Amino acid sequence: MNPILLDFKNQFSTDRLLIRMPLPGDGRVVYEAIHASIDELKPWLPFARMEQSEHNTEVNIREAHLRFLKREDLRLLIFLKDTHQFVGSSGLHRPNWNVPKFEIGYWINTQYTGYGYMTEAVEGITNYAFNELKARRLEIRCDSLNVKSKAIPERLHYSLEGTLRNEDISMDGNSLRDTHIYGKINQ
Repeated sequence: MNPILLDFKNQFSTDRLLIRMPLPGDGRVVYEAIHASIDELKPWLPFARMEQSEHNTEVNIREAHLRFLKREDLRLLIFLKDTHQFVGSSGLHRPNWNVPKFEIGYWINTQYTGYGYMTEAVEGITNYAFNELKARRLEIRCDSLNVKSKAIPERLHYSLEGTLRNEDISMDGNSLRDTHIYGKINQ
């Protein structure tokens, strides 16, 4: 089956959050969050090391919107349910619709760290993937030194399935890094 024919919700809620696909016009709030959080994002995420502009972010958001509709990548934006303030970005990446399986990635606007929002979002995305998309497997991959990032799958009872040693280069290019792979299956 061609995944473009799959119909599923493009947004859902958790207790405090609205999580939805990117829409044209979201570029401004995403750009502002990246700009405000750039120092915390740079050590871990390649996109944070690139030159950022509101224009380029809007282009990226529109491309993500199209990729969601084509079922090539399911980026999700996270907002506070009550105030609609942008909290961060996540998504179900590298889909393999034959299994089906996905990789969850995430980053958060620094001003919203420490409130459990990203853990709540990833738990909601996990439930969405298993219940709405009928996923059989989810993965979260993160740098073994990224303490905040790896705390999320550990809190949500993902299993540490392995460590890929010397699998990547640090964002500053000065050292080799290990990648932890966490997994959860839907039986």
